[in-house]
Amino acid sequence: MNIRIKKGADIKITGQPKTQVVGELKSEVYAVKPDDFKFFHPKLSVREGDVVKAGQAILYSKDDHRITIPSPVSGEVVEIVRGEKRKLVAVKILADKTTEYIDFGKANPDSLSREEIIEKLIASGLWTLVRQRPYGCIANPDETPKSIFISCVDTAPISADPLFVIKEKQKYLKAGLAAVKKLTNGKVHLTFSAQNPNPDVFSGLIVDNFETHTVSGPHPAGNVGVHIHYIDPINRGERVWYLYPQDLVMIGELFETGFYNARKLVAISGPIVSEPGYYHITSGASLKGLTNLLNSSHSRVISGNILTGTAVGEDGFLGYYDYTISVLEENHEPEFLGWLLPGIGKFTIHRALLNWFQNGKPLPYNTKMNGEERAFVVTGEYEKVFPFDIYPVQLLKAIMVNDIEKMEQLGLYEVVEEDFALCEVVCTSKIAVQQTIYQGLELLKTEVG
Repeated sequence: MNIRIKKGADIKITGQPKTQVVGELKSEVYAVKPDDFKFFHPKLSVREGDVVKAGQAILYSKDDHRITIPSPVSGEVVEIVRGEKRKLVAVKILADKTTEYIDFGKANPDSLSREEIIEKLIASGLWTLVRQRPYGCIANPDETPKSIFISCVDTAPISADPLFVIKEKQKYLKAGLAAVKKLTNGKVHLTFSAQNPNPDVFSGLIVDNFETHTVSGPHPAGNVGVHIHYIDPINRGERVWYLYPQDLVMIGELFETGFYNARKLVAISGPIVSEPGYYHITSGASLKGLTNLLNSSHSRVISGNILTGTAVGEDGFLGYYDYTISVLEENHEPEFLGWLLPGIGKFTIHRALLNWFQNGKPLPYNTKMNGEERAFVVTGEYEKVFPFDIYPVQLLKAIMVNDIEKMEQLGLYEVVEEDFALCEVVCTSKIAVQQTIYQGLELLKTEVG
């Protein structure tokens, strides 16, 4: 199937990562953060002073004690950080110079049953890589999805190429695919860019039970939610699981070597990054060393892409699921008569401003909002960048008044926050659209499950 997206927008920004490995970002301290895992209610498996190995459980879920979050490195638990009302914020680990791994044992996925594969993924903590729609949270291992989606294309601004980040570990791809295909009785759908429909890294690996699709068009064409919407839409009570190529190679490496290896290739990008490209970084690493790569002292460091990532600051840590670190210049200075100026150098989807003619070339955007929150009115802007067969404004308003029945009818099961990221960018009212979607999903999950 060829999915052609017309509604959307590509935000061209300077600092696109070059497809080459530049170096390594080292860290002494690593962090496991519960907030990286959506709707995850954590309990501690360790205390300060404990010595852990890579792959050892640091946290487990209150709702399902089998679901654990593994340590990315071996070392000593030096700090357990808590926030307001004693909320668990992070578990910090001082890493050993040489990493010691827990050996979960090698295995051939082809010779294992579905239950044995799930058991191995749970034991190693890698079950956290398997996520589900609706809600975008860690999948329930007791359920069977109607299908599984693997998105091999990313159209978000200055983000990592999902096929490039697995090149060094593509030898584990076959085992990862073999394990994942046994998790469903339905199809496993792989989506590729229409510009590269048959990538070399997947050559000879697409067998029975797999279906390949291509996607073209502006962002959010690469969002897995868009692929699910057009190929296998979700209704109430149904589950679809999804992963990414980088998840497949981590799972494959577990089966091939018996170890959980959190070291990965991450894109560091943005207008103020001196040498944008790919760096070896271990999941959960401190980003303090990032300052040496920046051309400005006023920066916003984002773990993830600029539309959906988390602002972690220069003292923050790399997110569990993130393969991109985006850096923008922090700028909140007001512009004199800014509302009268033609808007050159600013992003727009309209032809009314002169800068519309510049949208074809990358520009050094910063963190300015160019406005403030105002009345939430119907403008028709969302529909121009929202490729789902859903009424976005009506859905948001249903969430704001906690109308669960309307949320279901208007398609909340099919979307998560990232699908509304562009709506937030073009929003005339400057509404925190993604936060509203999260609140709706949280309510729906609590009340409906």
